[in-house]
Amino acid sequence: MTDGFEVPIRADGDIVVARQKGRVLASRLGFSCSEVTLIATAISELARSILQYAGMGEIVVTHVDGAARPGLVIIARDKGPGITDLREALQEGYSTSGGLGLGLPGVRRLMDEFEVASEMGQGTTVTAKKWTRC
Repeated sequence: MTDGFEVPIRADGDIVVARQKGRVLASRLGFSCSEVTLIATAISELARSILQYAGMGEIVVTHVDGAARPGLVIIARDKGPGITDLREALQEGYSTSGGLGLGLPGVRRLMDEFEVASEMGQGTTVTAKKWTRC
C-alpha cells in the first residue's frame, strides 16, 4: 500500500503500533493536530474492541481522494462472534463488558462517516472515514 498500512491486532502493543501509524499518516496527509488526535483515538478504540470481543483481527488504514478533499478510511475487521444487537451496541453508554460504552458510539462521533457490518459467527467489519477540512 502506498498511502496506507495494515496492522494485525493480536496484543495490546498492536494497538499502540496502529495508533502511531495512523498519527503519522494523518499528519502527512494534512490533517490538523486535533483531527490527527481524533483519528488516532478512533483507531485505538477500534483496535481495542477487536482484542476485547474477537481476540484478533486487523486495522487497515488507507488514503482516499474524495470529490472535494482527501481523507482517510479506517477498516477494523475481525472474525469474532459478531455483534448480537447492532442497534443496541451503537447506543451511547451500552457495554457488554462493564466498560463505559464509548467504543463504537465514540468512534461514530469522532469520524465523518461510519458503517458497521456484522454477522453472527462470521465477524464484524467497521468502516470509518475522516475528511480533511481544507
